[in-house]
Amino acid sequence: MERATFSKYSWIDFAFSVIGVCTFLVDWGSDVWVATEFYCRGDIFWFGVLVGLMVLSSVVVQMFSWFWFQYDRKLPGFGSVQTGGGTVLFGDRVKLSCLFHVLQLGFLCRHISAIRQGFRVWWRKVEGSEYAVYLTHDLSMLRLIETFCESAPQLTLMIYVMLQTNKARTVQFVSIAASTTSIAWMVVDYHRSLRSFLPDKAKQGWCSSLIYFLWNLLLIAPRVAALALFASVLSGYIGAHFLMQWFVFVCWAWQQETHFMDSPAGEWLYRSTVGLIWYFSWFSVAEGRTRGRSIIYHTFITTDGGILLATWWCYRDPVQTESYALALLIALPFIYLLGLLLKTLYYCCFHPKLWRPLVREPGLPDDLPDAKVPLREFPIQDGALSSKLHNKRMACHAAHFYSEKGAVKNPDSPKRAEPSPL
Repeated sequence: MERATFSKYSWIDFAFSVIGVCTFLVDWGSDVWVATEFYCRGDIFWFGVLVGLMVLSSVVVQMFSWFWFQYDRKLPGFGSVQTGGGTVLFGDRVKLSCLFHVLQLGFLCRHISAIRQGFRVWWRKVEGSEYAVYLTHDLSMLRLIETFCESAPQLTLMIYVMLQTNKARTVQFVSIAASTTSIAWMVVDYHRSLRSFLPDKAKQGWCSSLIYFLWNLLLIAPRVAALALFASVLSGYIGAHFLMQWFVFVCWAWQQETHFMDSPAGEWLYRSTVGLIWYFSWFSVAEGRTRGRSIIYHTFITTDGGILLATWWCYRDPVQTESYALALLIALPFIYLLGLLLKTLYYCCFHPKLWRPLVREPGLPDDLPDAKVPLREFPIQDGALSSKLHNKRMACHAAHFYSEKGAVKNPDSPKRAEPSPL
């Protein structure tokens, strides 16, 4: 079958890596600053909650990074692949890798390694672009996991504290807006990484990226706000609400028979994390028709959001919430429905399925129906090493995201992956 290659590692990829590590450090520093503020003011409970979220997020991300390091060591020649004078992350130094992950530094090391390798490839023009792209793919997934394990819960907590204290400063509004935008941006970054498994002709334009960013922003923001409002009146029940829905989502992920990790323990970690992501936003994880799953999910979340808002309206303090209660009751459902409308518009007018090229194998008749014409297989760059460093994890997710049926569990399979409507 005809094969195609992706564009080489560019300055944009390098810039994303640098921004990623800067965002990681700023986010970590701001979390420590906010936790210190809580502690100094005597808010030990909120200090403990915030630190707990930070630790949980860090442990989950380090576990994923460690699992992937273990999987990658089993790839043929992975530990000895030369990348322009250096070796891959940690190489065969298992004890060193374990130490860094135990110290919660594995994620940071991946960022630094990606910047180092990207600089060598982009600026010095040395070999190893394949490995640089490989690192960026994993980082995009890890950043997405960190976002929904830490940033989304912390954003909910910030809004809740603001509602409970009935005090809001301008800096708090700016912080909440920036955090919400950051979460939506991380989803776009993940989507951008998935698109690198498509041919150059299917690259996403700025208009398409903007629409994708907006509908994620408009769907995530009302969900987080609804959770915070519910917690502000029934704080003792938000934990039960999360655990019940998380359990249902984990079971749903298990029912879809996900195959993202290479071990049973890793797969259950992945399904548990998917359950957490689904608590805030939709995330396609399995092959097959995704339209039905997406409709089921958004119907459930819309209904749940309505119940959360209705509960808040019934139990709220009419005096304290008089200035904003009615506005929120009207605005949040409207914003969420607008997000669904933009999502539908994206898949009808801007999805890559509308221009994804089909290629015909030699000998096939010209009038063969498109449904029976196989798509290209796309290796990562540097064809000589593609069999060694092909990122099966992200290729698998790309197949799930862009396919409706026939998506392959093994990215090297020649089966056709048809476009997903949602």
